[in-house]
Amino acid sequence: MSAAPILQVEEIAVTYSQLIPALRGVSLTVPSGAIVALLGGNGAGKTTTLKAISSLIRAERGELTSGRIAYRGDAITDADPWTLAERGLVQVLEGRRCFAHLSVEENLRLGAFVRRPARVDLEADLERIYGTFPRLKERRKALAGYTSGGEQQMVAIGRALMARPSLVLLDEPSMGLAPQVVEEIFETVAALNRDDGVSFLLAEQNAAIALQYAQSGYVLEGGRVVAHGKADALLELDALRDAYLGRGKSATSGTRRGSRHFAL
Repeated sequence: MSAAPILQVEEIAVTYSQLIPALRGVSLTVPSGAIVALLGGNGAGKTTTLKAISSLIRAERGELTSGRIAYRGDAITDADPWTLAERGLVQVLEGRRCFAHLSVEENLRLGAFVRRPARVDLEADLERIYGTFPRLKERRKALAGYTSGGEQQMVAIGRALMARPSLVLLDEPSMGLAPQVVEEIFETVAALNRDDGVSFLLAEQNAAIALQYAQSGYVLEGGRVVAHGKADALLELDALRDAYLGRGKSATSGTRRGSRHFAL
C-alpha cells in the first residue's frame, strides 16, 4: 500500500439550500490502494460526504462552503462530476440507481461512456465484469428493473467499474440485501482492491462487516467525525457503539465533540 493518499478531505463543511448545515469540518484520508469505511447512522452525513467528494452535492442544492478536497494530490473542490469520472473517481449511489428499463448489459455499457473505448476494449471490459459477477452474464439481456436487489447492486458496481476507476465511493452497499449477498458484495470489493488495486471509500451502517474488510474507518455523528482509526482499533472501542447509534455521553467524555482519535 502506497503511503501517498489517493484522496484527502480537509475540514469540509456542507450546507443545503444555503440554510441547513450537513457537514461541520469533516476530514479524512484514503491511502492509495486502501479500503476505508465511513460509518454512522441515518443522517450522520455519510452520503453527503461522498457526494461532496464526487461533486454530486450540487445536484441536490448543496454547497461546499469551506474546506479542501484533493484527489491524487490535485484540488478537486470545484471539479465537475464527469471530469472526476474521467480521472478515475466514481461513485456508486445509495439504492443502486439502475436504469430500470434498460437491460443489465446496457446499464454496464453506459459506465464506459466517459472513456469512449474502442469496441474491442468495450467488449473486453464487459467480459471482465462478467468474470467478476458471473450472475450478470446469465442476466445480461434482462431488464435491470426486474432483477433482484443483489443483482442490481452488482449492476451498479459493475457499471462503475466499466469506467476503470482508481477510487470508488460506495454508498451503503449492504442496504436491503440478504446477509449472503452482502458477504458476496464485500468479498468482491476485497478482491478488486487486492487484485486490481482499486481504492474504496465505503459508507456503511453495518459497522461489523465494513470493518471486517476495511483497513481503517471514520465514524460520523451529526456531520462531524467523532472517531477514527485502524479497523481493529475501532472494533475494540467501547465508545464506538455510542457514537454509531448517536448516544454521545460516553463518546464525548473528556474529548472535543466526541472525537477519539487513533493513529492511522
